[in-house]
Amino acid sequence: MKTYDVFLSFRGEDTRNNFTGHLYSNLVQKGIITFIDDDLSRGEEISPALLKAIEESMVSIIVFSENYAYSKWCLDELVKILECKELKNQMVFPVFYKVDPSDVRNQRGSFGQALVGHESKLRDNMEKVLRWRTTLTRAANLSGWSFLDGKGTRL
Repeated sequence: MKTYDVFLSFRGEDTRNNFTGHLYSNLVQKGIITFIDDDLSRGEEISPALLKAIEESMVSIIVFSENYAYSKWCLDELVKILECKELKNQMVFPVFYKVDPSDVRNQRGSFGQALVGHESKLRDNMEKVLRWRTTLTRAANLSGWSFLDGKGTRL
């Protein structure tokens, strides 16, 4: 049984008070049961409650934004979301908010800088960084929407 219709994955500092906040409000207004991480405490590791929310959602919407890849939390969420896509046939839709999909796909720009930073901090766990890189590429190859200049384009 699914608890949520939609799980929103996003970098709070980039989009919580604009794009993602509006998306969440509109989904809820339409009666769509949507998970947003407002109530969960932050820590180094992704919480079991968040993993459960991802697993119990029918759809995940990933809002890629400039600082998304700087968050290990966001990257771990992304890995779990794509796992659920493969194992549970969860529908996954990427939204590219003011970032070029090819920068996400190829880890260029802020995405490349973020991953290089993670590599230097996680020298003893390069498999994790490689998993993040692979998952970013796979997610960016999915059909979704691009909002480069605030106007949407279906990909």
